[in-house]
Amino acid sequence: MRKELKHEIVQALAEQIKSYGNFYITDTADLTVEKVNGIRRKCFEQGIEIQVVKNTLIKKALLEAGVDSEEIFGVLKGASTMMFAETGNAPAKLIKQLRKEGDKPVLKAAYIQETAFVGDNQLDALVNLKSKEELIADVIALLQSPAKNVISALQSGGNTISGLVKALEERG
Repeated sequence: MRKELKHEIVQALAEQIKSYGNFYITDTADLTVEKVNGIRRKCFEQGIEIQVVKNTLIKKALLEAGVDSEEIFGVLKGASTMMFAETGNAPAKLIKQLRKEGDKPVLKAAYIQETAFVGDNQLDALVNLKSKEELIADVIALLQSPAKNVISALQSGGNTISGLVKALEERG
């Protein structure tokens, strides 16, 4: 591969890393072409970008993007496939789903919002991560809950007060 082409690939990868902010590095070695194509299809359906890249180019792209994580550099051995997604837990959920059919892809590492997760044993933790949208929805629900309680108390209290006033009027 020519040096110029390698540089272009590194630049493109670095841009993807910066723009997505979330990426997974997996091992898909020894999978048949049919299985890899199936994984690509499922990634496309779920809005996950997938790319097979040489480890040296991944390392250069990570450094270019400002991701200086020795933990991630340590897993860059063997065949590596990168997955990019807007939602941090989407690739983890897909990997978990694919693992029901076989033992690959294996999670080497993930980088979610400036936090590195290394090793396949991190998969369950990544699946349970909430997306930014889910967290915002939770916060809004929590904020709305006390307001709803106050409003309902005021409404029921208003009915009680008006009931008392009517009862007093009727007596008088």
